[in-house]
Amino acid sequence: MSKPTAPLKGRAARLARLMPSTGPSTAARTPFVLLVVLLLGGGLITLLLLNSALNEGSFRLSELKRDTTELTDEQQALQRDVDGRSQPDALERRARELGMVPGGSPAFLGPDGTVRGKPTRATAPPPSPSPSPTPSADATADPDAPAPGLSASPSGSVPAPDPAAVPSAQDSPTPTSPGR
Repeated sequence: MSKPTAPLKGRAARLARLMPSTGPSTAARTPFVLLVVLLLGGGLITLLLLNSALNEGSFRLSELKRDTTELTDEQQALQRDVDGRSQPDALERRARELGMVPGGSPAFLGPDGTVRGKPTRATAPPPSPSPSPTPSADATADPDAPAPGLSASPSGSVPAPDPAAVPSAQDSPTPTSPGR
């Protein structure tokens, strides 16, 4: 049952004459509805693709962070190794293993060609007595005997160094640095 409509007057009547009187058209709404559905579907697919790309990037970032941590640990271990090998006593020990000897006193050339200092040939110092390899041998020795390299003092209270066992300053080579 439809309601009777009152006749339109004035401006509304003129506008009503311009509009078709068949009622609302469903054919005009169909393209609009399809457009909205396509836009929503396209937006959802785009959002899904973006989300997948972000997840892939997140996994790659985690993998790169793990690799960075492993490489940092390896770099620190290598740096510790380099630091240990570059200490003066380690360098000296390695140089002696290679047959190197400490240099003598250096000589320098002046800008005018004059020689300052007296150059000397590097010679190997006499081998120092090696310490006993087993500490148990010292434990079985006489506890009242002086330690190696020490001689008993006449009073017997404080042992004095044995002059034959202590190298003199003349015998030991002095470390030198390159002339700069």
